[in-house]
Amino acid sequence: MHLLSAYRLFARPSGLLKIILLSSAALSTVILTGCASKPQVNNTTRYATAPGYYTVRSGDTLSAIAVRYGLGYVSVAEMNDIAPPYRIYVGQSLRLKTSASRPTTSTQAVTQAAPIQRQTVATYSAKTTTAPAVKNLPTVPVASSKASALRWVKPSMGAVIQNFSLANNIKGIRYAGNVGDAIYAAADGQVVYAADGLKEYGNLILIKHIDGYISAYAHNNKMNVKSGDNVVAGQKIAEMGSTGTTRTMLEFQVRLDGKPIDPVQVLPIN
Repeated sequence: MHLLSAYRLFARPSGLLKIILLSSAALSTVILTGCASKPQVNNTTRYATAPGYYTVRSGDTLSAIAVRYGLGYVSVAEMNDIAPPYRIYVGQSLRLKTSASRPTTSTQAVTQAAPIQRQTVATYSAKTTTAPAVKNLPTVPVASSKASALRWVKPSMGAVIQNFSLANNIKGIRYAGNVGDAIYAAADGQVVYAADGLKEYGNLILIKHIDGYISAYAHNNKMNVKSGDNVVAGQKIAEMGSTGTTRTMLEFQVRLDGKPIDPVQVLPIN
């Protein structure tokens, strides 16, 4: 991507949405044209430990379940005869291995959520419980936005050095830290950009979430994810650095329908 063109695309909300829509469309084409005759195993080690069946819990997405057990989410959908937009339900039993015997389970109706890559988040329609913790992820405060089913976590454990201020052209929160400090996905979603095409942001990661939200993570020293990856809240996606700026820090932005909002509106309060 030409540097000037990339800058203009990110600088304008409409341009940013074009990047995301084009990236998502290309990813969909690749995924949906893959082999459907047998499970797509992306990680043989995780797949070896996968149970024959998995019972859906509150907060689960089809992609997060698939990643957890080393599978492609389209393969999981096909094994369970789940058609687009790939709705799953709390209490639903999902087949993860073709040779497994089906257990007896019941399902519950859920409130429909806007899809990411044609997926929906599983939530209880009545009494809810806390979403299960993901192994090897840090313990961080979690909060739910009133306008969204998303559960958010802090992207960094560093101290805040600058807060959101459109008057000062600060479109997010800036966190201090040391080179190599972990940076976490703030919510479940799909990586739609992971590159250094925008000079002022250095190594930049953009994650698309449900309900029109996008989160951005700038100035990374190292990026642990690539475009098309599905991530879960609290997953390490990068290491802090100083690319595109003069000091080591993370600039974290949240955009709603393409417009920057103060991340404090969605992040948990300590």
